[in-house]
Amino acid sequence: MQLEVGAVLEGKVTGITNFGAFVELPGGKTGMVHISEIAPTFVKEIRDYVTENQVVKVKVMSISEEGKVSLSIKKAVAPPPPRSSAPVQRPARPGNYEWQGRKSEPASFEDMMSRFKQTSDEKMSDLKRCMDSKRGGYSRHGGGSGQQK
Repeated sequence: MQLEVGAVLEGKVTGITNFGAFVELPGGKTGMVHISEIAPTFVKEIRDYVTENQVVKVKVMSISEEGKVSLSIKKAVAPPPPRSSAPVQRPARPGNYEWQGRKSEPASFEDMMSRFKQTSDEKMSDLKRCMDSKRGGYSRHGGGSGQQK
């Protein structure tokens, strides 16, 4: 059987190393699946995904001039269905200062800028107040003799 790049075949895992798995293909040829091509997620331990003598579906990625066959298990399986195009709603976290407009009413650009400026000014004021309290009440803008105690 003639192997060609892009072909999807079934083969038997004949060996597992730290860097990949060797797969015997139809016709007696052996190829290797690199650890990065085992699964669509990070693989720390190959034996968590495949075992010796297991029959796996592989895709031929490349064939070198020396005849070495590079295989992929993750590209041989159908890709997962695409996610919905709706934006992901993330819960607000304390300290996460992302501006979010009101969803119910359309606002003019000027209204949005005014709200943004007001929110920004409030947050800057909070930040300055927090920084002053960490300095022990000392402020660069007056508020003391200029020396900390």
